[in-house]
Amino acid sequence: MKITRALAATTTTAAIILALPAMATAKEHGPQRGDVLNASFVRTVGLDEIRTGLTDEGVDVSSLRYEVDLHRVEYSTVDPWGSPIMASGLLALPHNRDKRLTAVSFAHGTESNRVGVPSVPNLEDNVWDQAPAWLYSSSGFATLMPDYLGLGTGPGRHPWFHLPTETTASMDMLRASDSYVKTLHRKLNGEVMVTGFSQGASAALGLAKVLDAGRDGAGRHRFELGAVGAVSGAYDMAGAEVPALLGAPGQPKLDPKLSVLYTTYLLTSWEKTYDIYGSPAEIFQSPWDQNIESLFDGDHSGKDIFTGTPGTVAELLTPQGKALLEHPGGRFAKALAAESRVCSFAPDAPVRLYVTRTDAEAASTNTDSCAAKFDAAGKDVSIVDLGATDHAGSHLRSMGDLVRWFQTI
Repeated sequence: MKITRALAATTTTAAIILALPAMATAKEHGPQRGDVLNASFVRTVGLDEIRTGLTDEGVDVSSLRYEVDLHRVEYSTVDPWGSPIMASGLLALPHNRDKRLTAVSFAHGTESNRVGVPSVPNLEDNVWDQAPAWLYSSSGFATLMPDYLGLGTGPGRHPWFHLPTETTASMDMLRASDSYVKTLHRKLNGEVMVTGFSQGASAALGLAKVLDAGRDGAGRHRFELGAVGAVSGAYDMAGAEVPALLGAPGQPKLDPKLSVLYTTYLLTSWEKTYDIYGSPAEIFQSPWDQNIESLFDGDHSGKDIFTGTPGTVAELLTPQGKALLEHPGGRFAKALAAESRVCSFAPDAPVRLYVTRTDAEAASTNTDSCAAKFDAAGKDVSIVDLGATDHAGSHLRSMGDLVRWFQTI
């Protein structure tokens, strides 16, 4: 959760990008999934800036070769109820003469503000927001980084940890980028390497499943899954992450304050999507119940969220709220079960799950559960232990290994 990196960030979207005139390509009969609505060149990131920025973050930079051209793409996708909606994302291309490019799709981790995502980075933390694009594209790949719904320049509220729209936003970003790069006289070769961190680890697996299937709700597609590497995900909300957030016996110990933030984000976001409770007062203790639903509206800062929530989950939840998480039923139970099936498939492409056993945000038992579900589906996956580091550190440590692996496929 990047809240922990940017408590004092107070930038505005207008200050981030000076874009060239946009390209509109929506069809006259209305945009279809993956149609480009607007696309614009943002800037070229120099090789020295890339090397310095990534080195300062602790990323392995041995694969860097090129400057990187950044483009923001706004495209048509669908909301949780299947209605058309616009989403945004970052497309990064190596500044070289290669005409055919292999794509890397990267799904980012939890963000609480619509500023501080790949296509609309926080000026004070733009390396973190765009690091995968810098690394993979400087290494020769086309990098696609969807912002998800309700973040970046997309309208509305972000449906946090909603796997169906994380998947459709990622797939439709791929479709839109495929169209847009042709206007630049380049082409995606159809092979897609898929990766993601934290929230994005599940999103990456959702996209991988669609790529492996060869089709989704919008029909058949031409892309093939090359490999998938998921990093520090909460793949099993019901069986691993929620029990750890509640401090259940036998679960990995998570950071108390961050557990409050994740619990709040889960409940308030899923209430908007699935209608899982009646009023905030039923679930959240006073005085937190008064304003808690507004904290994750995409416009509040990390500092607002920290000061607007208590220090522990015990101080946050009413007995009814705790019972909802300990013994979910109805729509909530069905939604949790659906999210937890993300690892239950057997793609032809190789799969790696990256984990640190010292993660205080995404319980490492999520990775064990995910690997077991892959195994039950008939897929042998590799678990890569990143050693002792924190949640954010696992992302930074994994990238160098991932780019080298992708280059061998």
